[in-house]
Amino acid sequence: MQLVLASSNKGKVREFNELCKEKIVPFSDLMDSFEIIEDGNTFAENALIKARTIYKKLGKGFLVISDDSGITVPILGDAPGIYSARYAGENASDKDNLYKLIADVKAMNVEKTNAYYTASIAIVSHLGEFVVHGWMYGDVIVTTRGDGGFGYDPIFIPTGHTQTLGELDTNIKSDISHRAKALKLAEPIIKMIQKKGN
Repeated sequence: MQLVLASSNKGKVREFNELCKEKIVPFSDLMDSFEIIEDGNTFAENALIKARTIYKKLGKGFLVISDDSGITVPILGDAPGIYSARYAGENASDKDNLYKLIADVKAMNVEKTNAYYTASIAIVSHLGEFVVHGWMYGDVIVTTRGDGGFGYDPIFIPTGHTQTLGELDTNIKSDISHRAKALKLAEPIIKMIQKKGN
């Protein structure tokens, strides 16, 4: 049963392939890429919308995995949250979003504040739908450090560390990331589906 990621985001595809023990292909390798409208109210709802949409197009021989993830900053009334990928507007780049978040945190007259990442992973196959979650807690700062990772990584310092995700070694990130934690919970579900589905 082929594993398909309901995303064409290169950063996510790379991260999933690093974290997954099996090869996972982006849906755009199997069909023309198209926009999926994510109109859910939670990370879990949006992850399911993406996975269901791709599964409906591909059918029974596929196991579709999708994640919806983002950063939440309590001092900003829990923004950006589910709007993390479009915080600075519909067609915003990673840098646009990053610098809007920095500006909004600076406007609160702080240089550092609590924040956390959430990852919801949805798994859809002919055997049903499943959702698991992972979290990573830490702080955001108002100056960028490091050029590793993507998104808000250059301003997020995970709890227990002094470096941002943009500075930390990939192996460390693989252990502590919200997506890695969610994937660890997803792995036994994927194995069970592959065993029963073949």
